[in-house]
Amino acid sequence: MPTLRELVRDQAELLDDEVDHLSRLLASWQLLSDLSFADLLLWAPLARGTGFVCLAQMRPYTAQTLYPQDLFGRVLRLEELAVVDRAYHENRSWKRDHPVIVDGVPIRMEAIPVPVGGKVAAVMTVHGAPLKHRRRGELEQNYLECAAVLSRMLGEGYFPFPGEGLEPELAPRVGDGMIRLNTAGKVLYASPNAVSAYRRLGIVSNIQGERLVDVGVEASAASTALSFGTQAQSDVEMGMSVVLQRALPFLEGPERTVTGALLLVRDVTQLRYRERQLQRQEALVREVHHRVKNNLQTIASLLRIQARRLPSDAKRELEEATRRIAAIALVHETLSRESGQFVDFGTVAGRLVEMVSQALIDPDRKVEIEVKGDPGKLHSDLATPLAVVLVELIQNAVEHAFKHSGGCVHVSMERNPQRLRMTVHDDGAGLPQDFGPTSAGLGLQIVRELVETELGGVLTMESDQGTKVVVDVPTEKPGMRA
Repeated sequence: MPTLRELVRDQAELLDDEVDHLSRLLASWQLLSDLSFADLLLWAPLARGTGFVCLAQMRPYTAQTLYPQDLFGRVLRLEELAVVDRAYHENRSWKRDHPVIVDGVPIRMEAIPVPVGGKVAAVMTVHGAPLKHRRRGELEQNYLECAAVLSRMLGEGYFPFPGEGLEPELAPRVGDGMIRLNTAGKVLYASPNAVSAYRRLGIVSNIQGERLVDVGVEASAASTALSFGTQAQSDVEMGMSVVLQRALPFLEGPERTVTGALLLVRDVTQLRYRERQLQRQEALVREVHHRVKNNLQTIASLLRIQARRLPSDAKRELEEATRRIAAIALVHETLSRESGQFVDFGTVAGRLVEMVSQALIDPDRKVEIEVKGDPGKLHSDLATPLAVVLVELIQNAVEHAFKHSGGCVHVSMERNPQRLRMTVHDDGAGLPQDFGPTSAGLGLQIVRELVETELGGVLTMESDQGTKVVVDVPTEKPGMRA
């Protein structure tokens, strides 16, 4: 299915800032759908021909949808065209005097222009069941009145609000709790769920007709919305209970006069508790990585001390082992500074190259090592063995490719969603003529074991104006998600 931008590119003609504004609307209009007890559709004029194409659709949580089928990408029908076309060209909201009959079902319909920068970019239509001639309950009446205010603000370009809102999974919905405030911050109406949310905070007095601060509720979000005309949110904590408040100002006229506010509330006690538990667990994991790193560095230091007392061949073996341990320690050091189990392997590779360069390169035999490509973040289960592989391959190139003169070692990394390809290519002497699997030293044996057995990848080596080694591994192992 195409995205909003792809559909706009193929069938409509909208500027980037218009698409950005419409994207913000789509992130916010669940609120309007719920308050209206109605389905919402967003229409943009077709680039070629007469008519409008549906860019998005929203169904209400507070009422049964009238459109169970997906209308994304559908072209507007003739019986609906007049009201949408009129709202678009006259830049004002239009309602049908009588219900529109769609597939035999009567539907009340209103078309609201969506202006961007003084020009109408799209039209939002509101589709609901006809309002029966009966007395509406207090909750229903307040919902519809707030919906009417936000719809007017949409037509005036004041809704959606600029900036980033809350994540849809976190943002309180109308059904979680809704409070309507006047300009003085007094509660004109509070839904039963909103009252229940404050009861969990210990607020047992009647809040209707009172200012929130006067009944003991922290009201910084509401105060910001009423004082500055901007949306705001805040957590209110009392004891173990936490309530999230999101305040939306009601704005009117060219002066953006604040005429009241809508306060949505949600009991997020359990959510915040889980977040704190997760933060504690992440801190514990980082501490474990930090201690593992320190222990590995201690082992490496002991091996270096031991190497000083051994003959040259044994000393070289211990130094190589020390570098392997240091590579693993570097991954744990990175993990100790970041949350989660993923590391930026490009940063790790750069530090590994620096470490190998300081330890191996002879000032009289200059060898340059360059790293290209961005492998992105890798899971520690992949990053740790891959770090050892990279150290071994660079070490082999420096020690064996340039015995009599300097040269260059090129490290390149390419990644797609499924695999990572790492190439280490030197411009040195190339592979010996009698080179084979049985002639490989300990370092290459370690590389082959890690790549093929542990990571399930493929290792290839060839002489190509030097030695070229390619490591191709899957970016995911069973049970590991990037």
